[in-house]
Amino acid sequence: MDPESPGTRQWRVPAVLPVVKAGGGVALVALGLLLADRDPVRLVLAGVLAAALLVWAARDVLAPVRLAVDPDGLTVIHGFAGHRRLPWPQVEAITVDRRTRLGLASAVLEVDTGESLHLFGRYDLDADPAEVAEELDAVRPTS
Repeated sequence: MDPESPGTRQWRVPAVLPVVKAGGGVALVALGLLLADRDPVRLVLAGVLAAALLVWAARDVLAPVRLAVDPDGLTVIHGFAGHRRLPWPQVEAITVDRRTRLGLASAVLEVDTGESLHLFGRYDLDADPAEVAEELDAVRPTS
């Protein structure tokens, strides 16, 4: 996919997000060492949580592009750091699910192929999911 061709667009994780996650992992290790008080359970728990955050940050570095579109279809993140191509005929629906919970509003972009559902939040796209849905609809060929 040529990022310069018309109708081609990519959405990726914000560049600061993996840095924040890695910093959180380092902070957890530091807190674990500081507050462990010779308790190996606390230290192991902090280490496990830090490792999980670092793996999560590594995914953002290895596969920052979560969604891409071109005139032929979509490319979505698949698995830990892989990508899956979805030609337009496979895409059944592109919708935005809006919910309010505990006073906080959230929106999730849903790409439905009938066999699989791909979900993208604001931090996956670094954009408002409703705006991304509009752009996808503009590129999607009419049948």
